Amino acid sequence: MFHVEEESSGGDGSEIDEEIAGDDSTTSLSRWVFDEKDDYEVNEDYDDDGYDDHNHAEMDSDDEDDNVEQRLIRTSPAVDSFDVDALEIPGTQKNEIEESGIGKKLILALQTLGVVFGDIGTSPLYTFSVMFRRSPINDKDDIIGALSLVIYTLILIPLVKYVHFVLWANDDGEGGTFALYSLICRHANVSLIPNQLPSDARISGFGLKVPSSELERSLIIKERLEASMALKKLLLILVLAGTAMVIADAVVTPAMSVMSAIGGLKVGVGAIEQDQVVVISVSFLVILFSVQKYGTSKLGLVLGPALLLWFFCLAGIGIYNLIKYDSSVFKAFNPAYIYFFFKRNSVNAWYALGGCVLCATGSEAMFADLSYFTVHSVQLTFILLVLPCLLLGYLGQAAYLSENFSDAGDAFFSSVPSSLFWPVFLISNIAALIASRAMTTATFTCIKQSIALGCFPRLKIIHTSKKFIGQIYIPVLNWFLLVVCLTVVCSTSNIFAIGNAYGIAELGIMMTTTILVTLIMLLIWQTNIIVVSLFAFVSLAVELIFFSSVCSSVADGSWIILVFATIMFLIMFVWNYGSKLKYETEVQKKLPMDLLRELGSNLGTIRAPGIGLLYNELAKGVPAIFGHFLTTLPAIHSMVIFVCIKYVPVPSVPQTERFLFRRVCPRSYHLFRCVARYGYKDVRKENHQAFEQILIESLEKFIRKEAQERALESDGDHNDTDSEDDMTLSRVLIAPNGSVYSLGVPLLAEHMELSNKRPVERRRASIDFGAGPSTALDVEQSLEKELSFIHKAKESGVVYLLGHGDIRATKDSWFLKKLVINYMYAFLRKNCRRGITNLSVPHSHLMQVGMTYMV
Repeated sequence: MFHVEEESSGGDGSEIDEEIAGDDSTTSLSRWVFDEKDDYEVNEDYDDDGYDDHNHAEMDSDDEDDNVEQRLIRTSPAVDSFDVDALEIPGTQKNEIEESGIGKKLILALQTLGVVFGDIGTSPLYTFSVMFRRSPINDKDDIIGALSLVIYTLILIPLVKYVHFVLWANDDGEGGTFALYSLICRHANVSLIPNQLPSDARISGFGLKVPSSELERSLIIKERLEASMALKKLLLILVLAGTAMVIADAVVTPAMSVMSAIGGLKVGVGAIEQDQVVVISVSFLVILFSVQKYGTSKLGLVLGPALLLWFFCLAGIGIYNLIKYDSSVFKAFNPAYIYFFFKRNSVNAWYALGGCVLCATGSEAMFADLSYFTVHSVQLTFILLVLPCLLLGYLGQAAYLSENFSDAGDAFFSSVPSSLFWPVFLISNIAALIASRAMTTATFTCIKQSIALGCFPRLKIIHTSKKFIGQIYIPVLNWFLLVVCLTVVCSTSNIFAIGNAYGIAELGIMMTTTILVTLIMLLIWQTNIIVVSLFAFVSLAVELIFFSSVCSSVADGSWIILVFATIMFLIMFVWNYGSKLKYETEVQKKLPMDLLRELGSNLGTIRAPGIGLLYNELAKGVPAIFGHFLTTLPAIHSMVIFVCIKYVPVPSVPQTERFLFRRVCPRSYHLFRCVARYGYKDVRKENHQAFEQILIESLEKFIRKEAQERALESDGDHNDTDSEDDMTLSRVLIAPNGSVYSLGVPLLAEHMELSNKRPVERRRASIDFGAGPSTALDVEQSLEKELSFIHKAKESGVVYLLGHGDIRATKDSWFLKKLVINYMYAFLRKNCRRGITNLSVPHSHLMQVGMTYMV
């Protein structure tokens, strides 16, 4: 049973945000077949509801020669009209930057400095200071050992792991924890919300290798993931925990960078106290978050040169100290000094690892901020500029400390020549402000991805660049991070406690990334098992050792960041859990088609002229909220279109291919189902008039295509049996579970059998419902009549029917479920943005009805 409540028209409907709509169908047995890149047509006229439905799509190859290129793809035993139309969407679209010239790439590399590398670039400000606070210097060899630790940490984590492996695990140019999860969801049905369409896999455009031991291993992993609900939940929990650490990192990064830079005042001005450093840091942080709204591209060009100057300062000061003090520190490149360091200092050396990991902070930003730039621009900038300057900077500090043990508490500013102190101090503060933005921009990207996957409440997203559509700004999140950051700075007034919290957040993200990339190597890349084992073992071993060190000092104050990360994890988990229950309930409550058939073409009420756009989350079936519209309103529109918004795993969907249509009932009902598809980088800012115009034009195109196919069938031109011999499945692949997979052509035998049955089914449906013209002339007259009906309905006006479905836990539910659904999830839904489209719709065109489901 469900409780119904009504809401008056109007309200806050003028600004409506985006939401994911999905499919209630379960994914059937997937098959891997060779796709022959040759011209062919797919004619499918199947409607799962049993009604007349016609769709037609063509897939044309770019190759015009006779050579056939084969690649292994996944296909499903059954295809419906949505899937065929979805084939019209191109697959992965190349980033325009990848094809740009050298000049544009150099400008992009400069922007990369100002956005991506600020975090790791300012690590010399505090790394040695935190390390030697945990493990005091006893002799020069301790400095060499600590330097050797820093050098090989930079080589193993940022260079080897991220630059050479992780960056390539991007999802069509998107980086971050949720990008990895999205990539896995595209290749295996592991999402807990059952909103996948079979067409999603086709649009993704992924290809797999020819049958091999790696493919067999990939199939085993895929089947086990899809069959185990426990593994699906574990994977989601891992992703949510990693995302919570990303958000926590966006809080602690500005605090650490700014406070360490402002702390240089205590070296230049002896009268400055720590309390004054905190006050100045707070003012700097307020300025920093206030300018975030101006966008990554604009600030990147402005701040990129400043950070370039900072890296040159690091290298120059390092070279100066090497020449003046001690050039023998180059022997730290010998990893044996790491062993000697631990042998001499034992437990203190282990504590020092918590400070050493700070030299690699910002590594995740290279991947998380990838949507703003390209893999090559990030790799090029890091290898040719960032890494050499960092190494020279650390070598110079070690050379200075070898003769000045007492200055280890503020190693960087103490090592700066006195004549250059104030210019370097100014540049370091600018660099710290830039660094503070690195994880903030990464967090914006990660939250946008999580919203698209239904794991975070919907927030207002502003696109700050018309040229680069991945560059975004989230106002609410920006100010929320500022408040939490100021709280951390004021409550934890020293960089050593903040540094420990910093290490916890960074290592949490790193370990999550390692596990997900390892799974991608096995499932998608099908990498050699030896390479996968080495990557996973070395990465996790190093990160777990570092993590054990930072966890030993949680009581020092870094527990605050763990509490914050836990709160963010709970928000995401509750939202995902509530969204899953809501979707499943709406699927169960959808109206049966028999009921609509019994009501007749008038739907048991009066059909008033006009078009009603009923927004809902179902890509298949009639939502229950429609029944409430029928019983609540005195009349319903002469034409009703069920519209659902759905994200597809491609960067952008062309405007001409935005909509997919299907006729829900016979033509006399004038009911249609429409899926409006958006890529995860699409900017949804259409004016409601433009949205309506494109939708109606797409509907007319669909009706014409439908009429053309009926005309062909009436002439007897629908015999597909001639090509049956060409579609014989000659080869098979035996999967690890014993299933047989076709290695022939994209069309499976089941498809051909189904196609042969469909003309008979359509004729039977036409007889049953009296909706099928028998001749080409009848088809033409029926087409003109229906198009005229649409035009008249459009002239009468378009009304947006908004159905708000909420859920409440039943009285006999567990207390914890009531707490989560009735209070936590209800609070999040009440305070998030509405989930339809971002259209400026006049209140007079809105009609809203609420419905509450008991779960």
